[in-house]
Amino acid sequence: MKILAVSDEVVDRLYTLAANNHFDDVNLLIGCGDLPYEYLEYLLTIAHLPLYYVPGNHDPRFQEEVSDSKAEGGINLDLKTVRSNDLLLAGVGGSIRYRPDGVNQYTQAQVYMRILKLIPALLLNRIRYGRALDILITHSPPFGIHDNDSQAHQGLKAINLLIRCAKPVYHFHGHTHFYRQNLESATTEFDGTQIMNIHPYKIIEINND
Repeated sequence: MKILAVSDEVVDRLYTLAANNHFDDVNLLIGCGDLPYEYLEYLLTIAHLPLYYVPGNHDPRFQEEVSDSKAEGGINLDLKTVRSNDLLLAGVGGSIRYRPDGVNQYTQAQVYMRILKLIPALLLNRIRYGRALDILITHSPPFGIHDNDSQAHQGLKAINLLIRCAKPVYHFHGHTHFYRQNLESATTEFDGTQIMNIHPYKIIEINND
């Protein structure tokens, strides 16, 4: 199956590709944060794809009753797990706290507490399906992988722990911007998981047998 994953930067070319049926063989749309929700809504509508996404640190705080705080037609996967196309997905939104009033920003300790909410569902997945997770979707990268020394782009240590415990096959994230000069380092293997920096988009073909 094929996945279209997007993050952090609007790519105008994707509007044209979606309108011209370029994504007809894509099965799933994944958003890794910091994108206008109108952009996600356009892609899911025109390409007829199910959308799962997490909020970034530049996205509004999610409120169920406020339409501008979510991508209509998609599922905000922050601290949730789902089964889609026989794939087990889970999400963790937000970034490290770098402003006292920052939205979707957390201390390292707060992120550890947040991911505890995923543990019961992941354990249930392991009982039901023999595995906890196939794809982990986050906005931020793990600590020490695809992050950098700036306070705003420091990785989250709790994600490293989640990868070690849940052992997903893939981890998709955004937040740090990888351009052409360092594309070769945009995928890293960590404890058996392929970690991919999605910025600004990737089409990923996976075997979900």
